[in-house]
Amino acid sequence: MANLLSLKRRIRAANNVSKTTRAMQMIATSKLKKAQDMTLAVRPYVEKLTAISQSLSDKSNKENTHKYLGHPEAIAPTLFIVISPDKGLCGGLIVALTRELIAFDSNNEKNVYMTIGKRIEGAVASLQKNVAASFKFGTTLPPYDVVFPIVNIIDDHFLNGRVGSVKILSTQFLSVFSQKPKITSVLPIEFPNDKLEKSSFALFEPSLEILLPNLLKHYLEMTIYQHLLESFASEQASRMIAMQNATDNAHEIVEDLMLEYNKGRQEKITNEILDIASPSFIQYE
Repeated sequence: MANLLSLKRRIRAANNVSKTTRAMQMIATSKLKKAQDMTLAVRPYVEKLTAISQSLSDKSNKENTHKYLGHPEAIAPTLFIVISPDKGLCGGLIVALTRELIAFDSNNEKNVYMTIGKRIEGAVASLQKNVAASFKFGTTLPPYDVVFPIVNIIDDHFLNGRVGSVKILSTQFLSVFSQKPKITSVLPIEFPNDKLEKSSFALFEPSLEILLPNLLKHYLEMTIYQHLLESFASEQASRMIAMQNATDNAHEIVEDLMLEYNKGRQEKITNEILDIASPSFIQYE
C-alpha cells in the first residue's frame, strides 16, 4: 500500500513538472516568433549600412581617419563584451558561451570585461579580471535604447586609449534548432573585403567629414543591437527546444510510473481475490 501511495505522489509530481515545462515552452514559442522576425528584418539593414559606411570610408581623407577605423594595438588590452540570458533552462546555450569565454581568456591575459545578462556574471567573476560594467539582459525583446549606455562605455574605453580593441561574444541565431556562440570584432571597424561598386561622382550634404563620424557611430550602435537580437532569439529557441524535451521526458516518466502503478494495483486486487476465494479450514473438536 505504501508503495502505491509513493507511486501516486511521483506521478502527480511528474504531471506538475510536465505542465510547468509545457507552459514555459509555449511562452518561449510566442517570444521566439517576434524575436525571429525582428532579427531577420534587421540583418539586411545592417548589411546595407555596412556597405554605405565602407563606401564613405574609402572616399574619406586618409589623413583624418576616424578613430573607429584605426588599427588595433597588439599590446593594448581588449574590451570583451559577453551577452547571455538572465535566466537558465535554455539547454546548453550558457555552457557553450562559458566554454568559449574560457577559451578566449586563456589566450588573452589583459582583458576588460562587460557583461550583459546575469547568467554569465559568475563565469566572468571566476576569471578575476577587471569588469567595466554589468547590465541586465531582460526577459523581453531588447529595445533600441539599451545600446546607448553600452556605446558610451565603449567610447570611454576605446577613444581614450584604455583598450585597443572591442570584441563581442554572443550567440548567433542560425535557425530554430541551431544556435552557435561567436566572437565578433567590433572595434576598430574592419569592413569585409568584398569589392563594392564605386561611383565616379558623388555629392554629400553635409560634407563627408561631418557625415562619416555620425554614420560610423550609428553603424556601431546597430551592430551591437543586432547581437542583442540574435542572442534573444537564440535564447528563446534554445529554451523552447529544451522545454519541449523536458515535457516529453516527463510524459515518458508518467507512462512508466502508471504502468508500474497499475501492475502493483492489479497484484493487490489479485491477492485480495485469492484471500476471499481460498477455502477456510475450521477445526472441530
